[in-house]
Amino acid sequence: MNPERFLHPVSPVAGPGEAALRATVERLAAVERPPCSPGEREAAHLIADRLRAAGAAAEVEEVPAYGSYARPVGVLAGLAALAGAAGGRLRPLGALGGALAAAGIADEVSFGHRYGRQYARSVLSVRRTACNVVAGLGAPDAPRTLVVMAHHDAAPAGRGLGRRALRRLARRRPDLVAALPAAPPVSWPVWWPVIAGPLCVALGSAAGLSWLRRTGTVLSALSAAAMADTARRRAVPGANGGLSGVSVLIALAESLERRPLPGLRVLLVSAGAEEALQEGVRGFAHRHFHDLPTGSTWFLNLDAVGCGDLVLPRAEGPFRTERYDAGFGDLIARCALEQDIAVDRGSRARSGTGAMVPHRHGYRTACLVSMGGGRPVPHHRLASDLPEHVDYRCVADAARLTEAVARALAVH
Repeated sequence: MNPERFLHPVSPVAGPGEAALRATVERLAAVERPPCSPGEREAAHLIADRLRAAGAAAEVEEVPAYGSYARPVGVLAGLAALAGAAGGRLRPLGALGGALAAAGIADEVSFGHRYGRQYARSVLSVRRTACNVVAGLGAPDAPRTLVVMAHHDAAPAGRGLGRRALRRLARRRPDLVAALPAAPPVSWPVWWPVIAGPLCVALGSAAGLSWLRRTGTVLSALSAAAMADTARRRAVPGANGGLSGVSVLIALAESLERRPLPGLRVLLVSAGAEEALQEGVRGFAHRHFHDLPTGSTWFLNLDAVGCGDLVLPRAEGPFRTERYDAGFGDLIARCALEQDIAVDRGSRARSGTGAMVPHRHGYRTACLVSMGGGRPVPHHRLASDLPEHVDYRCVADAARLTEAVARALAVH
């Protein structure tokens, strides 16, 4: 796509006030919202009510979903640990068990293919219900559609040892952190140690390398313990983690109600069960993608946009990164330049966000996140991710930029 074809000059966009953004985040952060929970449902209805008040046609859609990745990944890691323990005497068993566990974990955390296979969770978990909010603005028959996504569920609290270690490193050696080619927190290869354990078990057992097999056994056992710990913990407030993006959706709806856009249909989607590895987004895909032509639809995903500086990753994926549409990225960068908003485009995201789903279906997709001045984002997936720790200036910039992109895509 040549961005020059679509980029219309956009006058300066007035961003939402901090009070409005803060009110949205504070109201929703007070609700505990683990994936597929009553709290997630309550938050979905609160968001839908706010969007209707802003003039959008909003509905809460229930979609089948699994509530967590912790159980299937933890069981697979535990099986790898058992295979590693048996691999000293039964090398074929160790090699086979480690390889199957590694393949299962890769399938789980890579979100499967298109709608997702993810065999382990279908066997080991109970299917539940996630609540998505879908709101429409503009004419349904407009020649172009922009889908702006966020999520309102919240992750379970982790012990945060790795994040605390990264923050300690950032304080002591900021030069090392600044030299990293990827932007925290979404860029850290968080799943690599989890899959490394089963791979070491498989390779160590097959090659008769006892030190490698034992290393894999220990790593797998630690991963299984970490997943068990995750499964039993309560959800964090997720003020920056998810609600910063939701506040942008509501601010955008209010702004477009005041200044409607001709020639562009805007869909605002707040997904549930995103923290269960994109369950809600894939439910939206199954229900709506057949009505959204890839040639005239763009997706912009907002995730944790309330910490420091905005980042537009050029690629994403937990193991193998997949490049987003460069033309759409250029358009967003041009809009940021026009609005005098600083956006970093040099990173690769390693954790995987909801943007991966439309990207794998062939849509022109971009993901907007934030980072704390080149340092690991504080409070990420911790109980301290509270409304008072959100950088509302950054959230307002994300809202201004999102609206500018919408106005640039509108047919005049």
